[in-house]
Amino acid sequence: MTTVRPMTAADASAVLAIYAEGIATGHATFESAAPDWGHFDDSKLAAPRLVAVDGEGAIAGWAALSPVSSRCVYGGVGEVSVYVSKAARGQGVGRMLLSGLVEASEAEGLWTLTAGIFAENTASIRLHTQCGFERLGVRRGLGKMGHGPMAGRWRDVVQMERRSTVAGID
Repeated sequence: MTTVRPMTAADASAVLAIYAEGIATGHATFESAAPDWGHFDDSKLAAPRLVAVDGEGAIAGWAALSPVSSRCVYGGVGEVSVYVSKAARGQGVGRMLLSGLVEASEAEGLWTLTAGIFAENTASIRLHTQCGFERLGVRRGLGKMGHGPMAGRWRDVVQMERRSTVAGID
């Protein structure tokens, strides 16, 4: 049985390995390599950060938020990252993580979650839609891919957003 819990520094190697698996697909991020833990840690909000742990204690995926801006008006807005290990894909782990991230973000007072997803990543778009995200539009040719099966191509990124009905409603 898979469970979701807060991510800790002790999870670093597994989290970064799963990140590297996602990067290798060429459909998760423009990044070409996983960062070291210090850079990863600095680039994410302190909370919420979650990991999914399978019945044998192995980390099957992770989810975290990045700030969208240093301006105080955007203090309640986070950009979503959800990564599932190759072995655990298609088993509902992503949904557990994203649902947990939504709930935990609202408990932290975040009112808006955003996601930028490659147009070809239909599984991620479907997952976000199932978790209450709306498609805002497509940023055409947002960046040129440097690795993977789409190397050298300009990539379209679907912008999605979820506005809380709990946090920031005053």
